Amino acid sequence: MKRLLVLVSVLCSLAPFQNTARANTHDFYKGKVLRIVVGNSVGGAMDDWARFIALYLGKHIPGNPDILVQNMPGAASIIAANHVYSVTKPDGLTLGLINPAIYIDQLLGAKEVKFDWKQFAWIGSPEKIDQVLYIRTDSPYKTIDDIRKASEAPRCASLGRAGLGYFLPKFLEDGLGAKINIVAGYGGGGEMNMAIEKGEVHCRAGTASAYVSREPTRGWIKSGFIRALVQSGIARYGKLAEVPTIHELLETHKAADATKRVAKVIFASGDLGRPFVSHPGTPPERVKLLRAAFSKTLSDAELLADAKKRGWDIEPLSGEESEKLAKEIMVQPPEVIERVKKLLAN
Repeated sequence: MKRLLVLVSVLCSLAPFQNTARANTHDFYKGKVLRIVVGNSVGGAMDDWARFIALYLGKHIPGNPDILVQNMPGAASIIAANHVYSVTKPDGLTLGLINPAIYIDQLLGAKEVKFDWKQFAWIGSPEKIDQVLYIRTDSPYKTIDDIRKASEAPRCASLGRAGLGYFLPKFLEDGLGAKINIVAGYGGGGEMNMAIEKGEVHCRAGTASAYVSREPTRGWIKSGFIRALVQSGIARYGKLAEVPTIHELLETHKAADATKRVAKVIFASGDLGRPFVSHPGTPPERVKLLRAAFSKTLSDAELLADAKKRGWDIEPLSGEESEKLAKEIMVQPPEVIERVKKLLAN
């Protein structure tokens, strides 16, 4: 009986501390500013998504903090990822919106990587980001076969040597024998589209959903200024049903099984979409709170109406699902890693 009374006493004494901890978690954001660090420059789809989410996220976080978007472009968002991972405080006041494919840089041992992909606190993503390669219609390249047979390679813009926007044209070179001159180093989608408009480059790869629903590409499609040549998803994007996938082209050209396996690895990051992450040391209760707020934001009636008006598709991936996929994608056999390394070293 005495032991029971002691146990009850201990539990009662702990209850105020537990309640205080929960209260502190829910009161923490009151009067504060939550920063979203975007790994791309202003004007592209990543920046658009960050600013769109920022309009609604604050009201779903207890304490209703102000949301500030900060652009930190460079190295296909590796700079932003490093910053969120090791420079920011682990307090849940900074989120990063980063390139979902830079895990490949870690797999290949890139010295620029200062993060461990598996250890980020994963908050969620608003959509998948299968890629589409599009090109000016006044160029002589009408199909991928035209590029394969071309005497002069088209110039395609890219952020850097990481990300699906680089991997798609690069894989077309190595997997299908296409001839493409990849011009890397642009800061974001807006800069690359401007380069296409000015004639600096002929083509680029971008998100399929952004291609059909955002300017300037939406207007360019209507005017016939650009055409889509190939997309990266396993299945064709619903609004691009006439555009073949890379996997279909690999089948058509009877590519080796090893080539098909590499394709699945490098294009799988499209499922991670536009990942919002936080410092790996963020307290679990705060991660849970942010994940819940993010999910509520993406089901917000006002946000959904706004997205529909913009022509944007919402295909949310939860923080828990993002974390599971991020960990799975880092487990690859050595032979696949070597093949990817060889592909990207060329």
